[in-house]
Amino acid sequence: MGFFFFASRAAARFLGEARIIHPGVSTAALLVAAASGGGLVAYADSAGENASSETSQEAPRKKKVVVLGTGWAGTSFLKDLDCSKYEVKVISPRNYFAFTPLLPSVTCGTVEARSIVEPIRKMLEKKRKDVAFYEAECFKIDASKKAVHCRSAVGTNFDGNGDFMVDYDYLVVALGATVNTFNTPGVMENCYFLKEVEDAQKIRRNVIDCFEKASLPNISEEEKRKILHFVIIGGGPTGVEFAAEMHDFLVEDLVKLYPAIQDFVKITIIQSGEHILNMFDQRIATFAEMKFQRDGIEVNTGFRVVKVSDDLITMKSKSLGEVSVPYGMAVWSAGIGTRPVIMDFMQQIGQTNRRVLATNEWLRVHECDNIYAIGDCASITQRKIMDDISTVFKMADKDNSGTLTLKEINDVLEDICIRYPQVELYMKSMHMLDIRDLIKDAIGDSHKESMVVNIEEFKKALSHVDSQVKSIPATAQVAAQQGHYLAECFNKMDQCKEHPEGPLRMTGTGSGRHNFRPFRYKHLGQFAPLGGEQAAAELPGDWVSMGHSTQWLWYSQTSELAHTDAGGIRLDSEVHIWEGFKPNLALPNAASFLVEITLLNNFVVFGCV
Repeated sequence: MGFFFFASRAAARFLGEARIIHPGVSTAALLVAAASGGGLVAYADSAGENASSETSQEAPRKKKVVVLGTGWAGTSFLKDLDCSKYEVKVISPRNYFAFTPLLPSVTCGTVEARSIVEPIRKMLEKKRKDVAFYEAECFKIDASKKAVHCRSAVGTNFDGNGDFMVDYDYLVVALGATVNTFNTPGVMENCYFLKEVEDAQKIRRNVIDCFEKASLPNISEEEKRKILHFVIIGGGPTGVEFAAEMHDFLVEDLVKLYPAIQDFVKITIIQSGEHILNMFDQRIATFAEMKFQRDGIEVNTGFRVVKVSDDLITMKSKSLGEVSVPYGMAVWSAGIGTRPVIMDFMQQIGQTNRRVLATNEWLRVHECDNIYAIGDCASITQRKIMDDISTVFKMADKDNSGTLTLKEINDVLEDICIRYPQVELYMKSMHMLDIRDLIKDAIGDSHKESMVVNIEEFKKALSHVDSQVKSIPATAQVAAQQGHYLAECFNKMDQCKEHPEGPLRMTGTGSGRHNFRPFRYKHLGQFAPLGGEQAAAELPGDWVSMGHSTQWLWYSQTSELAHTDAGGIRLDSEVHIWEGFKPNLALPNAASFLVEITLLNNFVVFGCV
């Protein structure tokens, strides 16, 4: 290692004692101090040998994974990621995860805000030191330098600003979306939104302020009607659920506290489409509209809001033209828009004139090798089979005969269905049993026995398959599934490089198989609470349930929140009890069966009678 020569005992004693007291101080520094004390010290060290020994023992550097966002997608990814394999850094302007389906309940006090949030650091506690969290906002993604530029949300640095830069090997963009005002004048200045916990708390305070203001003795009846007119712009799930929560809050609580002004309260929903809940089954939309009509909630469909002032909402319809209505509070829930950082990034990579980032079926951003996008900020571009039909035909034609037999098609059919799921969806929609039925109509009578097709007949057989390509909705359920899928891919990335488990490559960009199977969204159903202990549900298999019994399905997903602290929030809002309810939903009147619920030690027990 080295050798020492001391000209005095004092120098030797000083060095020995100093190394015991200051073990972290370098030997060279101690020798200088010893020499300054009057002793002569000679020292030699095999530095080159030590350096090479330490280098050989160093572990390989972990790849850096930077996650932007702590919403459904980002949190689901972090929850399932094996962080011991990577150096993980999480960047988000909010240091908590919010259970967004319960935001409308927070606006009216049905659920407290603290009950639907979970601190990110607490969620990452099990990861120990493998994850670093920065409470900051990313304002620029630099794909060329593999870095993200951030601005602190809590403080500044010595330069007087809170800007800093974080580099990455893999970037997971899960920034979600912002509100979409469609550039309608006055919306940002005069409307409330319902995207964050802070939004729900603002609405809650303003509702009470409206009632207190309307209770003042110097307010006329006309002014009271205006102040107590609550308008929801947008008839989607968020707007409908907020209207239902608002109605229950009024009839169950506020009328007791403000009995003198209860007759002046009015709730209105403005929807540009022909029906509210237009993403649900038509039966659910009709049921919701009829219930709101009974409850006294006014639903104006076919109206588009063109301007919002501080006391008037101007809307336009084809039949009535422009109509202006006075209001006391307006909540805008008419859609989602793109965040500025995402728009800037899309311009960098050539994805202009798009609403969200375009990714492939493996959630990787187009033209970016190590950047993935999940959640509301991205959409999957499913490749069409007709774009690759020649490559698919050539790959299946192993004997290069220029024709395909039924056996040759069946040999690659599984890979085709994995790579192009629209093939299987089309066959199911047309009630086809197998591939034979698909190609039967495309070949002539002379080929029906041998079932041999050429390239033109193969194209004809698959010409209508791409009609089944559908976009995935921007919901929490989708975001959570994408986060889980991407985490699984990261966990087995090295393994799948050596042993790929994906389908055959059919796009002409390389040979062999893809490392992973592409992402597939599994729809687990969707709920629409309608107030008055009633709800509507659209479940897998074209099942629809409406009424009081369906409300218990919704309670089953949120009951833990009422009996545990924030740590009890469940990240998976899947309908786990679907199989148990399926036989009952087959009854002629699905709402006629009774569901009993028992809460015992935070477990939910269901019984149907």
